[in-house]
Amino acid sequence: MTNIPRALAVAVLSSAFLLTAAAAFAQSSATTPPTTATRPTAPDQSSLPNASAPPASTTQTTGQTPSDPKVREMNQKAKDKIEREGK
Repeated sequence: MTNIPRALAVAVLSSAFLLTAAAAFAQSSATTPPTTATRPTAPDQSSLPNASAPPASTTQTTGQTPSDPKVREMNQKAKDKIEREGK
């Protein structure tokens, strides 16, 4: 019967030690960065446009194809409906 109180005492003392050690470790590893930290300046850009790329165009966006007349008609009808009825 004397083994149970001793085991209980050892368990309580060891858990208290482990909790104290864990708290000390957490406190030492949670340091804040210095307030004098330097921020990066504007990035140095050294990229150049691709020489083999076609010139920029304002008439046709990338991937745009001429739309079908039926699609244009459906889009116009939808726009007109929104103007009349709202969304």
